[in-house]
Amino acid sequence: MSEKLFKILAWSTLAFIIFATVSPIGLRPHDVLPVNVDRALAFALLSCLFVVAYPRYFLISTAFIIASAFAIELLQYLQPTRHPEVRDALIKAAGAAFGLLAGWLINRYRTSRPL
Repeated sequence: MSEKLFKILAWSTLAFIIFATVSPIGLRPHDVLPVNVDRALAFALLSCLFVVAYPRYFLISTAFIIASAFAIELLQYLQPTRHPEVRDALIKAAGAAFGLLAGWLINRYRTSRPL
């Protein structure tokens, strides 16, 4: 897949996560998995997509995604039906760490295989 497609997927995933996190509880998508697993997996996917989409900007992607975990949690203050918690942001950041590692490994594989 091309970097352009990964960029579209990364930014679309971020937009969906923001919507799911900040929207009123009634509009929020239903969780299939336990909520903490859902949070962690969402940020794992997000960070993996950003690292693969922007392979030369690993540190910037890392800082952006970890900061996003906390910033998106803070955005819940704008919605009276939501309740932001530091613990939730930490779970998102932990999931992001796994995604960062996965993205880094994918990039290593992509650059090391012969053409």
